[in-house]
Amino acid sequence: MDANSERRRPTAWQWARYSVGAKLPAELSEWVLHDTTCRTWALRQVVRSLLVISPLIVVLLVFIPGPFWIRALSALGGMLMSLIYSLGYLVETAEHRLVKAGYPAGTGAAVRQGRAAGDRSAATDRRREKMFQRLEGRRR
Repeated sequence: MDANSERRRPTAWQWARYSVGAKLPAELSEWVLHDTTCRTWALRQVVRSLLVISPLIVVLLVFIPGPFWIRALSALGGMLMSLIYSLGYLVETAEHRLVKAGYPAGTGAAVRQGRAAGDRSAATDRRREKMFQRLEGRRR
């Protein structure tokens, strides 16, 4: 699929299920590849983790009796532990999502590594072009 064509996205219900680990339909496998390999893939996973834990945080803050400061610190501690766990298994979670979508293991790492190499090459080309422009400016 080229960059100009429209990528099919999951519905809100499909995305909510995907966030907690459910498999998406096969026609959304390209979206899963994008989700787990785009530049913001790690941020997407962290946000997804925070959204998954947010109902528990609300329950803790609203329905559990006790002083608010204790409930708030408990919620903060739970969020921090969730983030530590999420970040600790970031790559493995992304790879597992890709395997569920039908891609071979290691696809995510390979795509991200290839994209990073391309980005480095493009950045080097831009630096070289600037350098040549400065040299041309000095010669005049």
